[in-house]
Amino acid sequence: MGLLRMIPTVLFVMIVSALTAAAAEPVRIAHVAGVTGPYEAYTRQSITGFRMGLEYATKGGNRVLGRPIKVMVKDTRLKPDMGKLLLTEAFKDDKAHLAVGGVSSAVALAMLPVAREFKKILIVEPAVADSITGKAFNRYIFRTGRNSSQDAVTNALAVARPGVSIATLAQDYSYGRDGVAAYREAALAGGARIVHEEYVPPKTTDFTAPAQRIIRAMKGLTGDKRLFIIWAGKGHPLTKLHAMRLDQKYGIRLTTGGDTLDALRLFKPMVGMEGAIYYYYGIPKNEVNDWLVEEHQKRYGLPPDFLTCGGFSAAMAVVTALRKAGSTDTERLIEAMEGMKFMTPKGEMVFRREDHQALQSMFHFRIRVDPRLPWAVCEQVRELTRQDMDIPIRNR
Repeated sequence: MGLLRMIPTVLFVMIVSALTAAAAEPVRIAHVAGVTGPYEAYTRQSITGFRMGLEYATKGGNRVLGRPIKVMVKDTRLKPDMGKLLLTEAFKDDKAHLAVGGVSSAVALAMLPVAREFKKILIVEPAVADSITGKAFNRYIFRTGRNSSQDAVTNALAVARPGVSIATLAQDYSYGRDGVAAYREAALAGGARIVHEEYVPPKTTDFTAPAQRIIRAMKGLTGDKRLFIIWAGKGHPLTKLHAMRLDQKYGIRLTTGGDTLDALRLFKPMVGMEGAIYYYYGIPKNEVNDWLVEEHQKRYGLPPDFLTCGGFSAAMAVVTALRKAGSTDTERLIEAMEGMKFMTPKGEMVFRREDHQALQSMFHFRIRVDPRLPWAVCEQVRELTRQDMDIPIRNR
């Protein structure tokens, strides 16, 4: 009889122990990014931002759903095959519940089928090619980063209007071509004319020939003439094109999207140049950005950069989704994330249900110089909210 009376107690202890063990199981997140390679500066920002975002979202506890968060950083070395292999490893061997990453669009595109194969969520940050949430999209993909259309549409909103003639210069791969396609569409809608498109290899350093072709294409045109540049990574042509004095000689004014603080050093001679930017630390006015700017300055001696905000935003999306779903189950997460609103240093974002693209504000800026800073200041002209932008759904 004594043994029989003990059985319920033993079962209770076993159940409690099992539940406790399950509750203590870490939430495993794979951060798959190009730690080494030409975009390593972007990756460092993204990783720092993701870590700080988890800290902010969990009030320093690094726990969600009563469980510790474990982040596994995997270096793709900017190679698509490596990205595919490492994401497979993360889902299959490391049992990651979800993943974040894709600094390069080419690497991100290689990883999309892996998320579908394992039926696990991949939050793309910061790769921007439209095709990620367009023709290559699957239901396990969410993107907190902006896409090429958001970049392009807002840069077009900054300068495109009737009477403006525009030429474009971009790198000849998915990021550049997707960006120009979206820019063209938005610029034409704004009443401008696209008179020439120039594509160059990603590692081009001599822009003499492309510039001559652009000059010939715009020769004889009257009115406002602009050259819009889309560029990622090192070797931004802005300085070299500015040195050609296109404005003074041919009346062609440069315009481009904002960039990292390091790249903004090149913008200092371009006082008055306008464009649109994803994030500049001095623009957003909200509690999240206030915390990020203060803490980043305190810890690293610099304000947060372009993609620090991106990593932070991905972390905010992860924690918000897990809390809303109450689980790491993929189907419950998808249900929670479609249409989900979440705060970021930029302000509120929302995942569009149709393509899981995060709709978000961008910022129309004008360059000014503060002699105390080594980079150009992106002074806000106006906030371009998600309501201001008609961002195409390209996965249909």
